[in-house]
Amino acid sequence: MNLCLPYASIYMLAIGLNDPQVGFIATVYMLSQILFAFLGGPITDKMGRRKTTAIFDFFAWSVPCIIWWRAENIWFFLVAALINGSMQITTNSWDCLLIEDAEKSHIPGINSLVMVCSQLSVLFAPITAILFARLTLIPAIRILYVNAFFVMTLKIVLLYFFSHETRMGMIRLEESRGKSIFSLAGGYKGVLKIISKSPGTIFALAVTALTGIVGIINTTFWPVIVSQKLLVPDHILPLFPILKSAITIAFLFLVLPHLTKGLLKLHLLTGFACFFIGQALLILAPAQSPALYAVLCISLVFDSFAFGALGMLARTLIALHVNPEERARVYAIINMIVITISSPFGWIGGMLSNLSRNLPFVLNLCLLFIGIIVTLVYYLKKGNDSVSE
Repeated sequence: MNLCLPYASIYMLAIGLNDPQVGFIATVYMLSQILFAFLGGPITDKMGRRKTTAIFDFFAWSVPCIIWWRAENIWFFLVAALINGSMQITTNSWDCLLIEDAEKSHIPGINSLVMVCSQLSVLFAPITAILFARLTLIPAIRILYVNAFFVMTLKIVLLYFFSHETRMGMIRLEESRGKSIFSLAGGYKGVLKIISKSPGTIFALAVTALTGIVGIINTTFWPVIVSQKLLVPDHILPLFPILKSAITIAFLFLVLPHLTKGLLKLHLLTGFACFFIGQALLILAPAQSPALYAVLCISLVFDSFAFGALGMLARTLIALHVNPEERARVYAIINMIVITISSPFGWIGGMLSNLSRNLPFVLNLCLLFIGIIVTLVYYLKKGNDSVSE
């Protein structure tokens, strides 16, 4: 999917959508996720982590790939966005399947290994550049979506046959036997109390929400500003995800080992600051200048470092503070809250981009500054801690 997703926005523009419509699709996608995030915990407990991951991976990714492949107008993207929102169910079940049987001290390393694997599509990115150069944008991306369908479906089959249900998953399967999904959802009131009494979980939720909003805006409108304002040719665009993935992988191998030993406060502040610098450089990048590509590459270095750091740390913060017995439902509530907060920002970003390509990233700068303030205030009250606690 990482070969397709960086070009989703410019694919929509090429099909005939405008900036507000692209932002609207992003918001519909987020709203769809709210419903599925609400159901994610009960479904994961009722069906089991392994089975839920297999079924909803296919529904959330393989099916939309076929719709995106045949897309001709905004309605195709709307339907795909509604279906793709069910990925929140498999996000919940996959997180549980991944770390429930692991020791807490191993969680940062496990999360980093998953992030490395997610970036390995960089090995195939040169094929994308060749497709763009020879076929032009729309037919090239259609081929990528067909490829994504087959690769994702194969992944689903392999994961199902080479994984097993977790110990907590077996317990929750037995406890939910004979209960409906909606009756299980009724237990969310107690889960909300658990979250509200945990300052660490609330802080993790805030970091996750801010990182998610910045990520949504950056993913959606980075290709737009680069192609429409900075006028980078289509056949060069695939080179930037290659660079970003390569930097992220290097970060995870060279820098991450130090993040698993030091203070969370320092790492979070560094991540927010690096993202701030990367976004500022993108805004200041000079169009049609010999320095353009150098500035974009430096911006990507900061963005990639921050993406790796904040992504891993946000997941680790949640994992460290979540009650293991209620992990699926707590994850579901946290995901739902984060998505609810994030959902308007696709549409807001689209409206801002319609006024100026820079404005979505000015908004990101404000959000990242808020992230720095929230982190300073939390640790001023709590004191320092470490990733391995």
